[in-house]
Amino acid sequence: MDTSPVNWDALDALIIDFAKSENLIDDTSSPSSASLTSPSISSSSYHSRLIIRQIRRSLEAGNIDAAIDLLRAHAPFVLEDHRLLFRLQKQKFIEFLRKGTTEDRGFAIDYMRKSLAPCALNAYPEAYEEFKHVLLVFIYDKDDQSSPVANEWAEKRSYEIAGLMSSVLRAHLRAYNPIFSMTLRYLISIHKAFCFRQGILSPISNLTERLLLEERDLPAIPQESLYEAQPFDEVDIQALAQAVELTRQGAIDSLRFAKGDLLQAFQNEICRMRLDAAMLDELVREYCIYRGIVESGVQTLSEPLKLNPPESGCCSSRDCSFDVDYNSAKCSNSETSVITDLSSTQGTDVELRYAAEPANNLEDCSTSGSHQSENSRLLRNRSHESGERSKRKRWRGRPDELDLISDVHFNRYSKQEISTAMQVASTTISNIQQGVENTNGEDKFETVLGMKELASRGMAAEVVEEINALDPNFFVQNPVLLFQLKQIEFLKLVELGDHSGALRVACSHLGALASSDPSLLKPLKETLLSLLRPNEDALVTGFPLRALATSLQVAFGKRLGIEEPQLMRIMRATLHTHSEWFKLQMCKDPFESLLRIDFLKENNAPVLTSLATSKSNTDCCTLGSSQATVSSTTRVSDDGGSPNQASSRDVICDENAILKVMEFLALPRADAIHLLAQYNGNAETVIQQNEW
Repeated sequence: MDTSPVNWDALDALIIDFAKSENLIDDTSSPSSASLTSPSISSSSYHSRLIIRQIRRSLEAGNIDAAIDLLRAHAPFVLEDHRLLFRLQKQKFIEFLRKGTTEDRGFAIDYMRKSLAPCALNAYPEAYEEFKHVLLVFIYDKDDQSSPVANEWAEKRSYEIAGLMSSVLRAHLRAYNPIFSMTLRYLISIHKAFCFRQGILSPISNLTERLLLEERDLPAIPQESLYEAQPFDEVDIQALAQAVELTRQGAIDSLRFAKGDLLQAFQNEICRMRLDAAMLDELVREYCIYRGIVESGVQTLSEPLKLNPPESGCCSSRDCSFDVDYNSAKCSNSETSVITDLSSTQGTDVELRYAAEPANNLEDCSTSGSHQSENSRLLRNRSHESGERSKRKRWRGRPDELDLISDVHFNRYSKQEISTAMQVASTTISNIQQGVENTNGEDKFETVLGMKELASRGMAAEVVEEINALDPNFFVQNPVLLFQLKQIEFLKLVELGDHSGALRVACSHLGALASSDPSLLKPLKETLLSLLRPNEDALVTGFPLRALATSLQVAFGKRLGIEEPQLMRIMRATLHTHSEWFKLQMCKDPFESLLRIDFLKENNAPVLTSLATSKSNTDCCTLGSSQATVSSTTRVSDDGGSPNQASSRDVICDENAILKVMEFLALPRADAIHLLAQYNGNAETVIQQNEW
């Protein structure tokens, strides 16, 4: 699972959009470019989510008056719905009695007479019976777990009504979580389902169990007028039910509430899943530091790192140093580090670190040995001149939202609980901070980011030289990375018309590496074909430089003791199981485009067999778009890996037959297909033989 390729540029875009949407970073970048997650989450959406969080915390803390005040100010439509108002008033009645004082008991009786009882008459048919039942709390103590009103006394009631209000407000205000947050919920839920079904031990269970909580918010309640039969397509019903683990009736109710809009219903349901927000923030921060998106907050030595010894003759230590000033007040007196440019083809809203120089300036990126000193000096000078534009974003974190909205007060337990959660989650960033520690004057983390930036800009010769100076054994243990870097050097020399220099690189390095690894012979041959088309454009730009830069960052970082962020592990594993899960379902995920999963899976890994960026293979069948599905039984490999297709007979399954079996037997899609395969695709026979 940990070896599945991920389009890290696409993930960078989603992460940056998430951080901006949640106000986690200071965004001082100039004109913003279009993002993968367009349209971008607006500030009004952030404000709506903030209001919803305040209402949730008020209700969880038992402060019903504060929640009602917020609803009256920002969402009065909720109080106009008598069903929701009755639930709020009933909970307020319970909270009066929970305090246990004689005075509060009198308040509860008065509130019952003036507010709760009249509302119960008009809320919904069962409301008055619920009202009479809740009166039993006058008789039974809250600590009596055997009483008929033990559930009314339970604190989980506060959390249930808080979740219900959150679901209603989120749907009505369209205040959905950022795309990345929804994507992570969805991928982790599928990952858990896949591992459970296949009997596989998840390699990231220690993270996913803490990150995605078991409880979900209660679903929003459809209006009574919508209880009439709706002509929902069975394809939509089953797609929603399977995607978010709902019963068929639950999927129908969700579609009713969304007035038949499948995508809106899906967003409503996926946002009901609850993530540990504090842990997610720390995972995102860890990733952003690792990728050079935000400042690490770790003090570096004032002395620059000497990448090459002075006697090497290539460049002086002054010209090959990379300094980072983490204090913005001293930015003019310090050199800024080389940071990856994330704003290229994916259109992410990150400032260009070297805005003054063109992306493919071949003069600046020359691979000739005679120009290496000049290039290193030029790179350093350009970095120094870029000043504020090359500064990373500052991580501001989530503010104390408990104080952002006036007239809302929370009890001590709620604040302490949130503080504890933050302390537990903050431990996830320790591996980055340990990796950033300076040893013998070397800032390892900045060195790795510098190598990543050079590689992403196609400066392959400089990367090889710098890494060999720091660790002569690195490429001995990573020959494929060396081969890819030398491929880039070869192609750039071909573009410059230096065929003799290119052939020297091929003879000295590419040929020797291919002779020791036969799998490199084919890419070597295809690389040499570039000699036949020296005038064609984009020989190098066709090579996935950013993916290579990320691979280099991970490998070289581990060599220096910097572990990759845990979010990388989560994304690799969950995207892998997502692919395997829909192989079992034998269909295409209808929601992967909405959640940008297709972008995350785009194959931008270094492709040794082709210089053109390859596209990910599309699934052979799509949900609802084809009336036939090719089914064959599947099995899990002995090593617990992905399921392999067995060589049993193939059966053409009609899509309507699959849906019929899923509906009547309440089965997952994969099980329905396998049963149809056993009965030659006859849905009626399957239902007759398996109905109980």
